[in-house]
Amino acid sequence: MARTDYFATIGLEVHVQLKTASKMFCGCAVEYGAPPNSRTCPVCLGMPGALPVLNQGAIERTVLAGLLLGCTTPPISKWDRKNYYYPDMPKNYQISQFDLPLCLGGGVPLDHFAYPKDAQKAIANPGKVVKLTRIHLEEDVAKSTHHSSSSSIDFNRAGTPLMEIVSEPDIESPEEAFAYLNSLRQILVYGDLSDADMEKGQMRCDVNVSVRKRGQEKLGTKIELKNMNSMSNVRRALKYEIDRQITELEEGRSITQATWRWDDDLGETQMMRTKEDAHDYRYFPDPDLLPVETAAILTKVRTAVPELPHEKRERFVTAYQISDYDASVLASERALADYFETAADGAKAPKKVANWVINNLLSVLNEGSIPISDCPIPAEALRELVDTIEKGEISNNQGKEVFAVMIDSGQSPGEVIKEKGYEPPMNDTGELDAFIDQVIAENPKPVEDVKSGNVKSINFLTGQVMKLTKGKANPKVVSELIGKKLS
Repeated sequence: MARTDYFATIGLEVHVQLKTASKMFCGCAVEYGAPPNSRTCPVCLGMPGALPVLNQGAIERTVLAGLLLGCTTPPISKWDRKNYYYPDMPKNYQISQFDLPLCLGGGVPLDHFAYPKDAQKAIANPGKVVKLTRIHLEEDVAKSTHHSSSSSIDFNRAGTPLMEIVSEPDIESPEEAFAYLNSLRQILVYGDLSDADMEKGQMRCDVNVSVRKRGQEKLGTKIELKNMNSMSNVRRALKYEIDRQITELEEGRSITQATWRWDDDLGETQMMRTKEDAHDYRYFPDPDLLPVETAAILTKVRTAVPELPHEKRERFVTAYQISDYDASVLASERALADYFETAADGAKAPKKVANWVINNLLSVLNEGSIPISDCPIPAEALRELVDTIEKGEISNNQGKEVFAVMIDSGQSPGEVIKEKGYEPPMNDTGELDAFIDQVIAENPKPVEDVKSGNVKSINFLTGQVMKLTKGKANPKVVSELIGKKLS
C-alpha cells in the first residue's frame, strides 16, 4: 500500500507562561534567569500547611486569551488537583482545571504567511481555522536539568501561571502544525499575554499524533511527543513520527499508546513511557480554592481586546496601498506594526515608508539582533527622511547614506544632510534635457525597446543619465522625462 493511502491526525497542547509579576498561587516573583531556587516560598515549594491564593491577573489574561481566540467562558470556573508524582512537582499534585476551565471552544486562524516559507506556495487548506477544545489555567512545574550521572532542579519556575491551550485533533500535516503555533504565538504576543519565547520555555508544546488508512473512520492509536521547544522541531518531529508509524503499520505491527520524545541531535523520536489517561491522574476539586465567577472579569477584559495580526494586515493593505506580503511582515510583530504606523502616518508616500522599514531598517536591526523597541531611528525621523527623498531634496542614494549615519549617530535627517552639505538633486527639466538627448542618441537599442513597450529599459537609460550628471540628477524626474520623450 502506498504511503499516500495513510493520513495523519494531529492535536496540540500548548503551554504558555503568562506575563505576570508574581506566581499563580503565591507572591514570589516571576523572573527568568534569576539564581536557581532564589524565587521560592513555602507555597510554591509545597510545604505542609501552606495555602494557595489566586492570582487575579493570570485569570484575567487567560479570559482575554479566550476572547482573542473566539472562546466562550462559562459563568463559573473551578480548580482541581491533578495527582501525580514527579520530582519537579513538590506537592505531588498540580493545581489545574478539569471539567470547568476558564475557556471553551474557539479556534486559531492559520495565516498564510505563518506557514513555513517553503510550504506557502502549496497550502492544502487555505483559510483554515483550527478548532480549540479548551483553555485552562494551572501552575507550572520546576525546571529539571539532567547531567551525565545526576540531575538538578530549579524551583524558580514552579508555580508560574501556565495557560494550556488544547486543540481539537484538527491538524492534518506538520506544516499546519507549524502555522498553528506561529499564528497562535502572534496572537498571544499581540494581546500582551506572554512573550511566548520558546527558547526560554515560555511556550512549550506537546504533540498528539496518529495515522490511519484513508476511509477508516476510527482514529489511530495516538503517540504523544513531549515538551517540544521550537516550531521547526515540531515540524521535523511530526514528519519523522508520521513516517515511523506508517512503517510500523505497513510491517504488520501495532501502535501502543505511549509518550515519546524528540531527539534533535539524532533526528528521531524515542520511547519514554506508556501513556497515562485522564483517570490515572485522579482529578478532584481543590478544597483550598473557591470557584471563580467570571462575568465581571469578562466585562473588564473586553476593553483590552487589541486588533489582531490578520485584522491589522488587511487594514494595512487597504489604508497604505501596500502588498499583502509587506503587510504580513509589518503586522507580524505588534511593536513593528506600531512603528510602521507612526512612520506612515501623514507621510507623502506610505508605500515608500513600508519599503524603507522592510528593506533597510529591518535588515540593519536583524543583523545587529536589535529589537524594534530599541531602534536608534525614531519612526518620525524615518518618515522625515522618506519625505525628504520624495520631495526631491536629496537623491535616493544620498538618502541611504543619510540613513546609515542616522543608525550610528541617532541624528535627525536634517542634521545629517546639513553636515554632509548635500545639494538638492538636479530637477530643472531644461538642464536635464541635454543629458537625456545625449543618452537617447547613444543607446538606440534600449530606446527601441522602450518604444516597443519594454518600460524596464527606461531604468537603464535613467542610469546612464545619472552617470553623466555624476549622480546629481533626480532619477524620478529623469525617468518621467525619458518616458515622455519616447512615448
